[in-house]
Amino acid sequence: MDLRYRLHQPVGNVQSVQLKFGLRRALFCTTVAPSNDISVQYKYGRPVLAIPLPSRQEDCLFFLRPLLMNVGQFIEDVQREDPGVMSAAVFTTDGERVSCTTSLDTLLNKDFQLQINDVTYNVHSPVQVKVPNEHLVEMEDMKTTVHMLHAALHLPGHHLLKERELLERLDSLKQELSPLEKMRAQITRKAELSSSKAMWVGLALLSVQGGALAWLTWWVYSWDVMEPVTYFITYGTSMGVFAYYVLTKQDYVYPDAKDRQFLHYFYKGAKKERFDVHKYNRLKDDLAQVEEDLRRLRKPIQLKLPVEQILPKD
Repeated sequence: MDLRYRLHQPVGNVQSVQLKFGLRRALFCTTVAPSNDISVQYKYGRPVLAIPLPSRQEDCLFFLRPLLMNVGQFIEDVQREDPGVMSAAVFTTDGERVSCTTSLDTLLNKDFQLQINDVTYNVHSPVQVKVPNEHLVEMEDMKTTVHMLHAALHLPGHHLLKERELLERLDSLKQELSPLEKMRAQITRKAELSSSKAMWVGLALLSVQGGALAWLTWWVYSWDVMEPVTYFITYGTSMGVFAYYVLTKQDYVYPDAKDRQFLHYFYKGAKKERFDVHKYNRLKDDLAQVEEDLRRLRKPIQLKLPVEQILPKD
């Protein structure tokens, strides 16, 4: 029996095999599974990805914004479009999961995999077109020119407006600080006077103590009697200095002790005069910040002014 066969090329997803046995023909058909390969294409100047949605059984176009979107926002758009998308994730071709914070601009540089529910799609990124170097140089020059033109047109007006706002803020802070400065100066004078009095009182007490010990040693008792007394007085002074360190965590240094005494009297006077120290410090910090901003703002402006306008007048 003469056996001959012919193979026809596949049409669509159907492969036909035709066998000829004598005068009879037999046709066998096999189906091929649909491909899961999808590609990113450009439409209207923007990348577009056609994704088969599981519930609607049709492709849906998603216009991508590479510079403004990340992977997490892209997945949210897919899930918002089809409620049947229970899970979605993006993986590299090696099977590593891509973070949701990764920008689409970075993702589209290479091929990747998009897994929707239990189906994995191989996404082919668009072909990167290399721009000649001279075109890149021209584009950078154009960007620089546009930036310089924008600065020349808008920055002087913006600087003047910002300077006016800072000057108004500076004047407002100075007016608010004026009564507080007067009250602070008054409280400072009283605290300085009180701390000086305390220092003079301490000196007077030490002088009286020394004179009393000398009188008791040479006129009333002898040194044999007063020696234990002076020892215990010295020991008590050492205990007092150590107690100062325990309470303040500082050595007993005269300038530091005077400053601490000054702060004690200052806060006591502020509480008595109802002076808000925290408000005063906050306003002073705001004033210093405004002055620094004003100085930094005026520096580039002064670079464009004539020298006679920059130098202070005598």
